[in-house]
Amino acid sequence: MATLLNYISTFGHGIAAILFGALAIWQFQRKVERNNKQIWLVIAIALTSFWALSISVEGSLSPIARFAESLRNFGWLAFMFALLRAGEGRDEPKTVNIIYAALAFVLAGQVVVDSLLPIVAGSARLQSVTLYTSLVLRMIFAIGALVLVHNLYSISAPETRWGIRLPMASLAAIWTFDLNLYTITYLTQQFPIELHAMRGPTMAIIAPILALASIRNTEWNLKLSRSVAFRSLSLVAIGSYLLMMVVIATALQIIGGDYARLAQISFLFGTSIGALLLLPSGRFRAWMKVKLAKHFFQHRYDYRSEWIRFTDTIGRPGEESAPFHERVIKAVADITDSPAGILLLPDDSGQLELQSRWNWASIEVPTQACTISTTAFFENSGHIVEFDALRAGQDQQCDAAAIPQWMIKDDQAWAAIPLVHFDRLAGLMLLARPRINRTLDWEDLDVLRVVGRQVASYLAEARSQESLSEAQRFDEFNRRIAFVMHDIKNLVSQLSLLARNAQRHADNPEFRTDMIETLQDSASKMNGLLERLSQHNTAKAEEPKPVKVRALVRSIIERKRLLHKIESTQIDDLTAVADPVRVDQILGHLIQNAIDASAEEKPIFINAYQRDLSVAIEVRDRGTGMSNEFVRNQLFKPFASSKQGGFGIGAYEAQELARAMNGRLEVDSKEGVGSSFTLILPLAKNLSEENSADERAA
Repeated sequence: MATLLNYISTFGHGIAAILFGALAIWQFQRKVERNNKQIWLVIAIALTSFWALSISVEGSLSPIARFAESLRNFGWLAFMFALLRAGEGRDEPKTVNIIYAALAFVLAGQVVVDSLLPIVAGSARLQSVTLYTSLVLRMIFAIGALVLVHNLYSISAPETRWGIRLPMASLAAIWTFDLNLYTITYLTQQFPIELHAMRGPTMAIIAPILALASIRNTEWNLKLSRSVAFRSLSLVAIGSYLLMMVVIATALQIIGGDYARLAQISFLFGTSIGALLLLPSGRFRAWMKVKLAKHFFQHRYDYRSEWIRFTDTIGRPGEESAPFHERVIKAVADITDSPAGILLLPDDSGQLELQSRWNWASIEVPTQACTISTTAFFENSGHIVEFDALRAGQDQQCDAAAIPQWMIKDDQAWAAIPLVHFDRLAGLMLLARPRINRTLDWEDLDVLRVVGRQVASYLAEARSQESLSEAQRFDEFNRRIAFVMHDIKNLVSQLSLLARNAQRHADNPEFRTDMIETLQDSASKMNGLLERLSQHNTAKAEEPKPVKVRALVRSIIERKRLLHKIESTQIDDLTAVADPVRVDQILGHLIQNAIDASAEEKPIFINAYQRDLSVAIEVRDRGTGMSNEFVRNQLFKPFASSKQGGFGIGAYEAQELARAMNGRLEVDSKEGVGSSFTLILPLAKNLSEENSADERAA
């Protein structure tokens, strides 16, 4: 029996040494960015290989094996500390740093105590004390190391736990085995050679798990959770485990014989494998969370952390985040550990319809998801429906006729949460059955009611924002249509004048040529007006640039002379800084207003000249004129007009266009005499002189 165990120990530790050595070489040669975490990982794996090799060659009780074990533990301790220090999210409490320092001191004490063993070999009493001290130090380190493993995993954020799950489970298995080994040795006062022999095969199993963890996580990034503080739950669990080991060891000692050794080995091996299989399981963690919340805590929920997570999930910005309604479902589902959910919102008629689903593609929702009675029931009662109780006929507060059959028939439907906002049903959320099925208790119902009201307010706010956005878009469209209708009115007036003049001058070839050009210009302007109405029109006005005023004004006069008699006494050859399209539009408004205000036989005067450091383009008529009060208070306000049937848009738009080019519009008008509108634009020559002066100054 002893010989077989020696073979198992030798070959088991030898295989473990080879596997960990190969893993260290592979990890070292990987083409990844080196940082403290990866460096200490390679060192820890290499020291583990050295420890396994020393036991395979020299035996588990040799001085070199004891020293190598201390080095191995130090390597893994340093790796965990590097992970902790590199974690993002919050500063770790000083208590945890003290534990790391204390365990490093314990390892140093182990090395010192182990080095004394050869010196005290001649004294049985001193040797016994030294061995006892070494054994106690190893138990203390194993307990402390397990506490730190639990702490490092529990404080990591949920999104980064997957990366450290396997290595933390592997380290927990290593130090759990050590704790079993040294606890049994301490309690039985005997050296368990069976456990020492199984140590090598156990380490050989752990090596591939660490390799898989290295493949899954190349950077070993850790984000610390702000909501999880250092807890003493791990200390309680380990203390309970030690108490259990005392009871088991005492019972096995009473039984005695080879069966006791076999039971010890089976128990240790089974608990280690079970930990490796159960800890990564989401279903096991959900079950454990339910049991702990039910039996160890006064309240199921950590309300502060749940609320922070809830608001963070809903308010998560960025293009990569899920749509708003999916985030709403997930925020509520995470509270109850539900894996999926759907959200029903009322349509324009108040009927609930499917708005969004999260991780629940299998549920079939009809087009008309609910009836009028469904909306009325949830709106009036605010009752949270637990479908298991409803199916069993135990929900006396629920009107079963108001619940659609498609909800009841789907076995995954777990709970329906009404989202009520100021006594109005803003929506209905269905949650899928959690991984660990359970019933809703009073605390669940209270939390879901509060969260439901909060979600309802978010949905109402989102709908208000959507309505406001639609109103703003309609307002923008109405603004566009107002300007477009004014321009259409001007074009209709021009075409009416053109048609009237055509009756008198249709036989004139020159008139017909000018008429065709005017019609083509009007058609082009009509197309431009239609483009301005389009919501997809993203064209921007050109920036002001040097424009020849004489050519621009004469071209406008040439187009308008068929509509009314236009005279000009002074058009200087000047260059203004302007956008020719906007200047054409401004003068078009002013000329059309002058035509509307003038009798047919009275001409319109257009002149362009320099005034100080600006260009002045004047449009003057001898029409009806305007009062000073109208000019001062109403002329440049939209929808105010002195003309019958006028839109009151032309002067306002002309002023806004002039301001956009750093210009202005001046008005001089007298009732019964006429009006003079003068467009003032920057003189290009003046701009060039200023630029030259700036360059000389620089």
